[in-house]
Amino acid sequence: MEMETIRELQAYGYAFASVFFAGIFYAYVYYLYTSKKSGRKDYEKYANMALNDNLNDTPVEKIEPLQEEKQKRSNK
Repeated sequence: MEMETIRELQAYGYAFASVFFAGIFYAYVYYLYTSKKSGRKDYEKYANMALNDNLNDTPVEKIEPLQEEKQKRSNK
């Protein structure tokens, strides 16, 4: 009797975890799609960084001088 209860709880836990992680995945895909469509950020450009990593390749984003100074200060 006890083993059946544990297996039943495991089955419910597995089903809940599957639905939960599928929901997280679809929310992440929706976030990527909407951020690209609204023009906030295009993450596909970042995926090409691994392919286009030569020194002569164009940067993914242009960093303004003010942002560059802030980055230098935060990295110290």
